[in-house]
Amino acid sequence: MYTKGEKLSLLSEMIALAKSDKELKENEYGFILAVASQLGVSENEVVDLMEKKVEKKILQPEAQRILQFHRLVLLMNVDQESALVEIEKIREIGLSMGLRREAIDTVLKEMHSYKDKVIPPNELIEIFKRFYN
Repeated sequence: MYTKGEKLSLLSEMIALAKSDKELKENEYGFILAVASQLGVSENEVVDLMEKKVEKKILQPEAQRILQFHRLVLLMNVDQESALVEIEKIREIGLSMGLRREAIDTVLKEMHSYKDKVIPPNELIEIFKRFYN
């Protein structure tokens, strides 16, 4: 599904978000490792990503970008805290992926309506559909 470069780019993006508040928390690191495992990326490769930049890959099709945005929202909320710097970073990442600002802002607003700020995937997809039709 993803190339090796895309996998490393996804994880690098997640690491950048987790570090945006200047602190990589244990539960954030655990979440990143869980995604890495699903992608077939080793913990050693994740540790390497902490220190080096990789080329950013824009995912195709758009459904993959929306899935990655959902991962980022989950990561941001894994510690039950959403620092303003994290919200700005996730917005910046979403825009750089080519996602619509209105959809991003709606997700960031509506996530507060759900337990643990975990917006269900089907709700997230509906939000994006609303702004793309």
